[in-house]
Formats: sequence, C-alpha cells, structure tokens
Amino acid sequence: MRRMTLRAIGLIATGLAIAVALGVWGMARSSPPGILKPDEASVVATGSKLYAIHCASCHGASLEGQAEDWQRRDAEGFALAPPHDATGHTWHHPDRLLFDITKVGVGVAANLPDYKTRMPAFEGVLDDDEIIAVLSFIKAQWPDDIRRRHDLLNERDADARR
Repeated sequence: MRRMTLRAIGLIATGLAIAVALGVWGMARSSPPGILKPDEASVVATGSKLYAIHCASCHGASLEGQAEDWQRRDAEGFALAPPHDATGHTWHHPDRLLFDITKVGVGVAANLPDYKTRMPAFEGVLDDDEIIAVLSFIKAQWPDDIRRRHDLLNERDADARR
C-alpha cells in the first residue's frame, strides 16, 4: 500500500513538473521577442510622458519626424530627425539597436564615428527602463502589421545573437 502511495505521489509530481514546464514554454513562445513592452499599458503611459518631454520637439508630437524628406541632411550636414511612425525607418531596426542608439547615440551604436546628428545620447538622462518605456510607446503606435514585422525582425536578431 505504501509503495502504491509513493508511486502515485511520484506520478503526480512528475505530471505537475511537466505541466509547469509546458506552461513556461508556452508563455515564452507567446511573448513577443525583443525588449520592448508595447502591450504593457503602464510602460507605454510612462513612455508617452517621457517622449513628450525628451523626443517630441524633434521627432514630432505624432511621431511624424522633422521633415517630410527626413532622409536628407540639413545645410550643416546633420541628419534630420526621422519619423517614428509607420512611414519612418525605426521599425526596420531590432529592439536592441534602437535601445543602443537611444542610450549611447547613433555613432557609437552603429559604429559610425563620423555620423552627424543632433540627437543626443540619453545615457545619464534616462535610465534603461525609461528608454525601454519611450521605445515601447513608439512601437505601441505602429499598426499591427508593422508590429508583427518588427517582432519577426527581433526574432532574427535574437537568433543571430545566439
């Protein structure tokens, strides 16, 4: 009788372990790749406030960028502030690069030491969670198809880092 009880307990424990493992695996598989959190309302709300303070003066209150022809340079050779909406190129870059560009600047993040931009590095101005919040706010504004394409880009980036 005792042996049957121990077997039953062992089977139950094994079943629970498998269920937990499958649950964790399922959650990991259903979470979008990358470090941004565009589906977390509190993160997006914080990002919206920080974007208005630190980014909107150049990138526009509606993420529209500095100019319609934002890919040109100004008279001094500086890059214009690009749009962060679906018309821009922000969503063409994986989360990690967007984070690095925001934190340490384009020149350092993209290894382009001669790149001329007026965008400052935000290291020391915003902490890592605040940078993620701003970028999460931006991503939350993109249409679903752009967000899905960006998620695929993050998956490829994660695979390349492995």
